[in-house]
Amino acid sequence: MLRDLLRHWSPKVETAGDIRQAGALPYAIVEGRLAILLITSRRTGRWIFPKGAIEAGLTPWESAAKEAREEAGVVGEVSTSPIGSYRTGAGAMGSALVDVDIYPLRVEQQLDEWKEKGQRLRHWTVLSEAKRLLADPALVKLATRLSAEVALRQGSSRPSTK
Repeated sequence: MLRDLLRHWSPKVETAGDIRQAGALPYAIVEGRLAILLITSRRTGRWIFPKGAIEAGLTPWESAAKEAREEAGVVGEVSTSPIGSYRTGAGAMGSALVDVDIYPLRVEQQLDEWKEKGQRLRHWTVLSEAKRLLADPALVKLATRLSAEVALRQGSSRPSTK
């Protein structure tokens, strides 16, 4: 019976190709080093970046900035170009897959009060700690890519990983 099941099993997962979300990768430069802001997921408590549906009337990067304000309580300058994307579960119990485009957001203000303050934790971290805290390897790659881009802009030959 198991053999029959495995013979017909396919690793392909159906996704709605037109469903995308937008997320922010909040960061700041503190004493010349990259600091990344993580938040916890409401569903699992894992460390993630703020993300959500692209709202009608908003661009994807504007939606990403809105999610950062609502979920992490931060405001700043959001890039109009994504740093990359990843696939994650959405809906009830993660039953559907969606692609999330992530936009860097340089934090200019951290709010004391925000919409989801009582529902999530937020934590500023350096890249090396973010690599340990982020359970999704795709999120680690995005944080690492941002670190490299920031280092290039600062004229450094390699990103700060501490």
